[in-house]
Amino acid sequence: MTSEPSTVDTPLKKLVGEKTAKALAAHLDLHTAGDLIYHFPRRYDERGEHTDIRSLDVGEQVTVLAQVQRTAVRPMRQRRGNLLEVTVGDGSGGVLTLTFFGNQAWRERELRPGRWGLFAGKVTEFRGKRQLNGPEYVLLGEGGDGETAANEEVEEFAGALIPVYPAAAAVPTWVIARCVRVVLDTFTPPDDPLPATVRATRNLVGIGPALREIHRPSSKEGLYRARRRLKWDEAFAVQLTLVQRKHRAAAWPARARPAKPGGLLDAFDARLPYELTPGQRAVGAEIAADLATAHPMHRLLQGEVGSGKTVVALRAMLQVVDAGGQAALLAPTEVLAAQHHRGMLDLLGPLARAGELGAADGATRVELVTGSLGAAARRRALAEVAEGRAGIVLGTHALLYEGVDFHDLGLVVVDEQHRFGVEQRDALRAKAEQPPHVLVMTATPIPRTVAMTVYGDLEVSSLTQLPQGRSPIASHVVPAAEKPAFLDRAWRRLREEVAAGHQAYVVCPRIGDGPASEEETPREDDNGRRPPLAVTEVAPLLAEGPLHGLRIGVLHGRLPADEKDAVMRSFAAGDLDVLVATTVVEVGVNVPNATVMIVLDADRFGVSQLHQLRGRVGRGSAPGLCLLVSEAVEGSPARERLDAVASTTDGFKLAELDLEQRREGDVLGATQSGRRSHLRLLSLLRDSDLIRDARAEAIALVEEDRELERHPALAASVAALVDEERAEYLEKG
Repeated sequence: MTSEPSTVDTPLKKLVGEKTAKALAAHLDLHTAGDLIYHFPRRYDERGEHTDIRSLDVGEQVTVLAQVQRTAVRPMRQRRGNLLEVTVGDGSGGVLTLTFFGNQAWRERELRPGRWGLFAGKVTEFRGKRQLNGPEYVLLGEGGDGETAANEEVEEFAGALIPVYPAAAAVPTWVIARCVRVVLDTFTPPDDPLPATVRATRNLVGIGPALREIHRPSSKEGLYRARRRLKWDEAFAVQLTLVQRKHRAAAWPARARPAKPGGLLDAFDARLPYELTPGQRAVGAEIAADLATAHPMHRLLQGEVGSGKTVVALRAMLQVVDAGGQAALLAPTEVLAAQHHRGMLDLLGPLARAGELGAADGATRVELVTGSLGAAARRRALAEVAEGRAGIVLGTHALLYEGVDFHDLGLVVVDEQHRFGVEQRDALRAKAEQPPHVLVMTATPIPRTVAMTVYGDLEVSSLTQLPQGRSPIASHVVPAAEKPAFLDRAWRRLREEVAAGHQAYVVCPRIGDGPASEEETPREDDNGRRPPLAVTEVAPLLAEGPLHGLRIGVLHGRLPADEKDAVMRSFAAGDLDVLVATTVVEVGVNVPNATVMIVLDADRFGVSQLHQLRGRVGRGSAPGLCLLVSEAVEGSPARERLDAVASTTDGFKLAELDLEQRREGDVLGATQSGRRSHLRLLSLLRDSDLIRDARAEAIALVEEDRELERHPALAASVAALVDEERAEYLEKG
């Protein structure tokens, strides 16, 4: 190990030794001094303040600051030796049991009542009690023997604020803290990349003091200032990238697709059986103006489930067809692509029957291209697309394959954008000679700061009104474990709706035996919880039990495409009473007669998924009912999440809740790129003012120095925080 000055590029093995450096690299992907210095504490504990043991989730890897309350030794039943049980508490009333196997009298002496320590391990549950089996720990204050950390490590926790790092079982937080101390003793911070004028205007501390203070805070005020500066760096890097990309995109050429009076769009508007909402008209005008320019549109259209986004998109597609181009809509599932196809054919009528008897003047064709098309049908569809006779093309990933060629692709509409990877969207855009116009749609409302941070290079339009005739949806949690009678009542309620002439969905998180598919949400764990309920297992049990005598259909992603389509058609026609399905019904499925949905194992779905699923009912004149069945106990995080979903149908409130409960970095595409998130401190929810200020400074700086040529250190810092892959994700988002 060296005592020479170290920089961000110094390998950790020179500073902390080969063995520790290997563990940091293998378990936490930390290789250099810079990697470690930017591995910020997850939180800071204070001795005497609780860390809320009651909120811990089973299966979570945790580090808790707690005080030993009592110890007990008892013989083990299955094998020789004793079991040491140590009860620790955090001052909030929450307690945790630590279990140690084998004869370890020294540990009993060490873990005396009254001692404070940090205890790290995986939360399990045994007979209703939360516990950590054989946890790693470090005791605070006095030194100890055995597994207790050496005094030099304990020093790390002698201050008022104790840093707790994102850790791994093999590298607990106190080992990381020791390594950070070693690195900080020799660390030379980089030159500050932030322009001095921005630092002064925004009252930000320098990078060197910020990096020291975040690891070894001298006070709460010093820590606040350090975190604010480092959050600013993250927000500024993302906003600079987005503003630069927006400028570059504005310079790309695209073919203008202006509206044509007396064309298909006017004919479509004239035959619509209902009036557009004011919101649909306003958003339609924004999109029409974008399409008429010689630069590619990049617009995000967000709207609640059932707000009428599809009609807005279809009107945009018709404007492009009127201007001589083609439009493609990419849907996440074959079920949804087929439903879009049927729905558009119904809405367009003779306008979609070019070449057939009874076709309207100037009609086009609407083609469906999916992976399950037969050879002859595929050849015919591809010829229609390649020769330009099909003005509107609908499909799944199959549209991205080699051999699907467009005559003149003018508009790409991506439905439910979060279900597609960056590369897939880009492959479709590459099928045009010039960049096509792009309309991205989502029914998952996006909080303002997420829109600003993730979609900062897209214009955002929102549909907030529901069309006339949509009914309210009531939602309730059914606590199956605590009150089994409530579940019986749920099935009776479903039968009542069917008896009244309506239909129902039953949704499960898993298909059943066989390999997992994309639509499944199995959160299986090794903590004694049973596997999630499966469609193929639940459907026969319902048919023999509480739903005996009802006409039950099964729908999931592993069925052949023609079978899926047949089931969906039967349900839509009213030939089935109940559809037992996976999340394949999550988006776009429209059966106005379906009034009730029962979601089994609802705690295994995300907030946005539940909101989307719920939107499948109440689509007609009768009110909708959504019952969220769960074994999650009252007061647990999973139950609180379900209670929140049941308490509101406001998608924007739920989107904020969803964001709170996910790692912030997921929003920036870490899950799509498979790389570690670069948002370490910034909270898109809590730091909205800082993000807004960073965007304003980014716009001003890029206006005067487009490529940051006069700020090379800043350009390098942005490149390190938002690498090229992440930048492309942001651009294509």
